[in-house]
This record gives sequence, structure tokens and C-alpha cells, in this order.
Amino acid sequence: MTATAARPELLAQLTEGVAKLTTSDEWQRFLDFQSRFHSYSYGNVLLIAAQLPTASRVAGFHAWHKLGRHVLKGEKAIWILAPMVYKQDNAEAGDDDRVIRGFKYVPVFDLGQTDGEELPSVVNRLDGDAPTAWFLGLNSVAQSLGFSVEMADLPGSVNGDCSHLEHRIRIRIGNSPIQQVKTLAHEIAHAILHEDYSNRALAELEAESTAFVVCRALGLDSSDYSLGYVATWAGGGDAAIAAIRASCERIQKTAAQILRPFEDQQERAA
Repeated sequence: MTATAARPELLAQLTEGVAKLTTSDEWQRFLDFQSRFHSYSYGNVLLIAAQLPTASRVAGFHAWHKLGRHVLKGEKAIWILAPMVYKQDNAEAGDDDRVIRGFKYVPVFDLGQTDGEELPSVVNRLDGDAPTAWFLGLNSVAQSLGFSVEMADLPGSVNGDCSHLEHRIRIRIGNSPIQQVKTLAHEIAHAILHEDYSNRALAELEAESTAFVVCRALGLDSSDYSLGYVATWAGGGDAAIAAIRASCERIQKTAAQILRPFEDQQERAA
């Protein structure tokens, strides 16, 4: 493995892949689907995050039904604020006859709380085997940082999570070995980089970009998952490429830290 020398090239491969994806018909279909969802205010984003930090896409009960999905039995609603809009009695011609007279709480549900028809996606879980040594090696990296790694039955579509408070990383137990390796690399990047952060989208982009570099250096291609994940969190191809370049040093240093034990082991075996 010549990971150290290859990392700038691997980041270039990531940006090239993101650029190609976000000019594809697949990306356009994904954007058309995304346009069906509301854009929530900053206050509602905070409300959603406080109730379900792992939420990725929320909609009302009937909105999910129209998309061919249903809310799973027993799921707890996420409550957000919606304006109460009324028609003005004395609106003059040409005036907007609607007025907001307060707000009310309404229930919504995250994608992970639903089941049904597959939705258009550019983020595809990886399928296939991976050498056990890769996962064990990454596990050792996590432990060296003071984090335990647990296999868990995580809710909804969550593949993994990282808790700095509990110094714990969890990995979805039912995923394929190759997806578990990619996810563990992603969560280790969070452990290193994001104990404190103010921009979740940037944090996810940095963690997944790091995971992409780590995986490619090990010989694993995570493009089917990583390219769409990075582009989705960044909001498009140009934004993703700009953010990757801006965080290039952080991504490279983190990938180097994660890969160092693998390189040391390879040198000892040479």
C-alpha cells in the first residue's frame, strides 16, 4: 500500500466522481424527488435535530403515503411548528389575502421511521465481503482514540453513529462487511474531527471524504455510497468540490492518522 503518496490523487478521484454524478440523469431524478419535500426553517431544523438527531428526510403521515410508504407501527412523531394561515376579510384587490395568525405543532416522521416503496437515491449501501483484518484494524484505531466499537441493531436507515460523550462508536449489525468497514472509517473520522462542530453538513462531508480515501487506500471502492453522500450533504457538485478542497488538509491528515497502523504493519511484514 502506498497510501501516503496516493492521497492527493484519491481526493482528486473523489471530486471527479462527484462532478460526474451531479451531471447525470440519476442525479436529476434524485433532485426531482427531493423537490417534493418542504424546506424547513432554521427553528424547525433545530426542533427536528433535538428530537431525532439522525433524521435525514421528514414528511407528514399522508405525504409519506402519497410516496408509497407508510409510517411503521409504534414510531414516535417528530413535532415541528407550522404557520396557521387565514384569509383576510377586508383584503383589497391585488393584496395578498392570506395572513399568519400564529403557529401550531404538527407531526412529521423521518424516512427511517417508514417502510414501503424504494425511493430514488444516489446513496447506495455497499454489498460484498471485506477482509476481516480491515475491520479489526479500524477497531484498533478507534480503541487507540479511547472509543469502543459496538455492533448494534440501529434504527431506520442509520448505518452507524459516534458518541463523544460515551466514547462509543456503533455499527449496524445487519450490513455487509464492506459497508461496515466503510461506516467504521466514517465514524472514526467523526471521532477525530467533530467533537465540537457547528455545521453538520460540512462534518458529514469531511467524515465521508475521509472514509473514501481510507477505503480506496485499503483497496475498497466506496464510490456507490460515498459520492452521493458527499454531494447530497454539500447540496450539489460545485459546492461539494469546493468544500472538499477547503477541507483537503483536514481530510488528508485524518486519513493518514487512520491508515498509519495499516502502513506500519505492512512495513513490518516486508
